[in-house]
Amino acid sequence: MTPGSPQSVASILRHAASEHRRSLRRAAAAGFAVAAATVLLLGLSGWFLTAAALAVVMGSAHIFNYMLPAVAIRLLAIVRTGARYGERLTGHDAALGMMARVRPVLFRAIAIARPTRTFGFSTGEASARLVQDVSVIEAAVVRRSAPWSLLGAMGSAGALTLLGGWGPVVAVGVTVLATVALAAVVARAMARPARAVLLANGALKDVVGLYGSAAAELRCYDLEDRAGADVAEAGAVLAKAQISGVNAASWLDLVQSVALALAAAAAFVLAMPSGAPIAALAGLAAAMAVDGTAPFLRDLAQRASVAVATDRLDEILTQPVDRYCPSQDDTPLAFDLSFAAFGWQTFRQGDRVAIVGKSGCGKTSLVETLLGLREGARGTVRIGGDDGVDIAPDRLRTIFALSPQDAHLIVGTVRDNLLLADPAADDARLWAALHDAALDHRVAALALGLDTWIGENGACLSGGERRRLSLARALLSRAPWLSLDEPTEGLDPATEEAVLARVSARLGLTGQGALIVTHSARVRHACNLVADMTPVDAARSLEAA
Repeated sequence: MTPGSPQSVASILRHAASEHRRSLRRAAAAGFAVAAATVLLLGLSGWFLTAAALAVVMGSAHIFNYMLPAVAIRLLAIVRTGARYGERLTGHDAALGMMARVRPVLFRAIAIARPTRTFGFSTGEASARLVQDVSVIEAAVVRRSAPWSLLGAMGSAGALTLLGGWGPVVAVGVTVLATVALAAVVARAMARPARAVLLANGALKDVVGLYGSAAAELRCYDLEDRAGADVAEAGAVLAKAQISGVNAASWLDLVQSVALALAAAAAFVLAMPSGAPIAALAGLAAAMAVDGTAPFLRDLAQRASVAVATDRLDEILTQPVDRYCPSQDDTPLAFDLSFAAFGWQTFRQGDRVAIVGKSGCGKTSLVETLLGLREGARGTVRIGGDDGVDIAPDRLRTIFALSPQDAHLIVGTVRDNLLLADPAADDARLWAALHDAALDHRVAALALGLDTWIGENGACLSGGERRRLSLARALLSRAPWLSLDEPTEGLDPATEEAVLARVSARLGLTGQGALIVTHSARVRHACNLVADMTPVDAARSLEAA
């Protein structure tokens, strides 16, 4: 698949299936063997028990051959157990390998999507799609051997029931086909409950995530009961949808149960002229033939969920993505910046620009637009002479490194969080970045240093420490520009002075530029340019520090 070509879950899976063709074939063969061995085992067991009983009644038990049937039964039991293990092993191996192709594509699609689309996903909705929907499709891959299991059950049942004549064979065939046809009708009726379950699950995860991240505020303002009621309401909606799905699925169980009884009775009666042992064999073989439809019926039942999950994931993959279109194809992108808000004054690499202004005037929005985190308007920002809206978000993120106002940290260690900016950085560079963020002594005092677990979103650190760890991560980046949003907010004066001095020294060595959103007079004086977002006169929006 060529980069940039239209993608869908189905197309990705087709390419992945070719890589795992051997495992899929083995899973299909094992599924066929499981079903065939099960039918043969039960059919032969029925014949053996009935024939042995008749031999005893007729006084000929001493000449009845117990050994050969017993050996065959044990052999079939071993084959069934081994084949079932092989089916699960190879089926899951193929599924895991194929889904390993899908997940990175989905994550990348979200990362490079237009900001308005990315922000449209709540945490719960994103979790539902990337975890639950992907799991639904993964399970469908595991069930790819189901049709072969059905063929194995029908083939072996047909061979055994033929011993009782064509009547039992026809009865079994008609019953199995009718069962599958009725199951297909029921499966179509399950589409609406399946979609409702997926949507309700995402809504519940969203509510839990929302309130879980604000646990302290809920306790402070005595809102635990309200939060609990909202979670309970979302849970009730999910439960209702799940019950509807279970009710619909129960019809499949009813269809199969009735079909099993009818097939066994019909085959037994029709095979009676051939003797009781053959009739017992035909009846059990017929029952196992219908029972062998179970994997295929389960697959039918889940196809509605698979279709819904596929459509939801395809919505992510098919979103339009802006591509980088430079004004001159052979001219490399320069890193000079200019903004309409500042009279198109040019900022060059190495400049340290303090972006100031009243709260709510758009300073943070400006920084996020530079990284493609927000949609920008044409004619507001130029990067190397190109309009900012003509540069794809993934390209922008190679030019700017971000330390946001609200420091976001991943669950993991100090090292894990720093390496996001440069996965190849060695310990020396990690410690240097921590030093320049005035956080090295704090990390060195931790039990495991760089490898200390800091919890979800840095729960083991203070607010100022989280902010400085985010700053260290940005400093570790080799991007030409650093976008720092209130990097010293909440720090005591001594720590702020240390951070500013060390960052200034680092920028002097690296030659990187910095756009620093701030309300701090110390930060403002540490910069060589000040850009005011709310100037009285645009011509005076820039002044020498």
